[in-house]
Amino acid sequence: WDETHFGKMGSYYINRTFFFDVHPPLGKMLIGLAGYLSGYDGTFPFQKPGDRYEQHNYIGMRGVRLCRLVSTWLAFLCLSIQSIHFGTASPSDIAVCLFADTGCITLSQYILLDPILMFFLMGAVLSMVKCNSCADRPFSASWWFWLSLTGVNLAGAMGVKFVGLFVVLLVGLNTVYDLWDLLGNLSLSLVMFGKHLLARVLCLIMLPLALYTAMFAVHFAVLNRSGPGDGFFSSAFQSQLIGNNLHNLSVPE
Repeated sequence: WDETHFGKMGSYYINRTFFFDVHPPLGKMLIGLAGYLSGYDGTFPFQKPGDRYEQHNYIGMRGVRLCRLVSTWLAFLCLSIQSIHFGTASPSDIAVCLFADTGCITLSQYILLDPILMFFLMGAVLSMVKCNSCADRPFSASWWFWLSLTGVNLAGAMGVKFVGLFVVLLVGLNTVYDLWDLLGNLSLSLVMFGKHLLARVLCLIMLPLALYTAMFAVHFAVLNRSGPGDGFFSSAFQSQLIGNNLHNLSVPE
């Protein structure tokens, strides 16, 4: 059923048809982009689970271009988490488990948001750990890179599903711990502590919020045609949608 739902959402993006859904737009936009780049024209109706795709080019949306690629990279991300110091075997074991896990294999075969969400969750954790490993050289290029990449992955996780807020909580607790540790460092001036605080506010709060807002800006820019989501919004908003009965009409506040 979920593949039918998210496949239809991807078709809406390709056809630029406005719709309303409970999830943030990033994952569905990436699915639509994968379908568009692989030659899918957005004409399959996605009426009920199990319908045959026939001549429709669904491969890009279903596995090759996006979800399967993301699931494969999850294992490589696990292999990269050597900085946690669990030992050499643990990340390798996790990667093998992900490669062989029936659930991950199944998820990667269909048009779903979960592999994309898992990618950004793992990316946020990896970036956070790498940034922590650069604690002895703050404000270096690598430190800024991993801190900024953590913010980008936080925005990606929130932009796919709202459960991505749990990794925001994880990174937030880690940041509070780091700042508390810095505050207790008597050799560190208050000015330098303020710089640390400002860097984290910029990279872990402002940057994710800006990217999250930009996702919706793209969402509304792409979906400019009337569709099944019109009724959830005001008449003034509907007047901006091509094909709507109120299109280009002057609507009072």
